[in-house]
Amino acid sequence: MKTIFKVLAIVFTLYFLWGAYVQNNDPDATLWYAIYGVSAIASLLFLFDKLPFVAAISLFVCFIGGVIFFWPTAFEGVTIGEGDIKNIEEGRESLGLLVNAVVMLLFAWRIKADRN
Repeated sequence: MKTIFKVLAIVFTLYFLWGAYVQNNDPDATLWYAIYGVSAIASLLFLFDKLPFVAAISLFVCFIGGVIFFWPTAFEGVTIGEGDIKNIEEGRESLGLLVNAVVMLLFAWRIKADRN
């Protein structure tokens, strides 16, 4: 089971690095570089058993807060051309933060399980 989580940590490190990379044309790219960069670092720390439980939980809470903060007033999907671009952008950002939150919660759960 531990091997599966190590593989997931590698996969999510790469995913978060990719998430940061594709922000290059975003108007607030610096914010998203930081968000995905922190998640990539947390994934690497988890891979090497260096991510503290409290850090994983704290990131989860912050990301869930971001999901709520960035959630569009009217969710219109994530495909360009299917609605107001602002709503589409906010929907994409919120869903990206939701992925980050779920991964951090998964890491926290595994850290806690390893302690017992």
